[in-house]
Amino acid sequence: MTSVTTNAAARRHGAWRRNQRRLAPLMFIAPGALMFLVYVVVPIFRSMSISFYDWDGMGAMKWIGFGNYVELWSDPAFLVSLENNLIWLVLYMLAVPAGLFIAIFLNQNVRGIRIYKSLFFFPFVISQVVVGLIFTWFYAPDFGLLFKLTQMLTGTGTAILADERYATYGIIVAGLWPQIAYCMILYLTGLNNVAPDQVEAARLDGAKGWKMLWYVIIPQLRPATFIAVVVTVIGALRSFDLVSIMTQGGPYGSTRVLSYYMYEQALSEYGYRMGYGAAIAVVLFFIMMVFISGFIWKMYRDETER
Repeated sequence: MTSVTTNAAARRHGAWRRNQRRLAPLMFIAPGALMFLVYVVVPIFRSMSISFYDWDGMGAMKWIGFGNYVELWSDPAFLVSLENNLIWLVLYMLAVPAGLFIAIFLNQNVRGIRIYKSLFFFPFVISQVVVGLIFTWFYAPDFGLLFKLTQMLTGTGTAILADERYATYGIIVAGLWPQIAYCMILYLTGLNNVAPDQVEAARLDGAKGWKMLWYVIIPQLRPATFIAVVVTVIGALRSFDLVSIMTQGGPYGSTRVLSYYMYEQALSEYGYRMGYGAAIAVVLFFIMMVFISGFIWKMYRDETER
């Protein structure tokens, strides 16, 4: 009996040793994968199911099928929010090239460069709420610096956040400040991994300036560019905190974005329409997935063509 038990234990031990290389990574990934499943994947599908109901979050759920989605396309506030999100997407992408050029400027071995790096990195480490407050004061009528400057130059001060023509662009500028700093950090890390032998070979072939950047440096920064683009797209589509702090969707609802309008409909005092808010969240999710899936496919295709 003892020999049978010993043989069984030896077989189990041998099976573990044979499969250790394959099982060990799975064991390390399992806790994070489980949390991702519980807190991300399951809520996504739950939101999709709730979007087919009329529900206030507490009472009985009433099935209405695609009623919430039909209402969305006839809702002027939703259309304004969708348009603003597209504006955010287009202008927010300026953070990627801006971060690249600042990183190239800072990637030097000169005295005091660490101080300049710290100054450029500073916006990334402060809270978005603080960023929103700083720019709210910067744009403020009567005492805001921008208001004073426009008053000196034109004779009439411009209250950016009080003008529905400019308010969205003012918030985007506030968001670009920390986002450029984040892209800069990614590119600084990427520049440290650029192969020096390729740079030297390109110099011997006469490449310099834009040609060196375009044909030698940027191709080696593809991983950093991929992460910068994905994070920037996600930041542009979320963009809740700055809108909430700076304008709360005003003036006259002109600065609403999908994430903030979802909050208004589902959780704010304007009405607990959980089903309608879930429908807005689903639309936002699919817009995000279209962009991110495109970037992932392009990255995969580039890697397989090597």
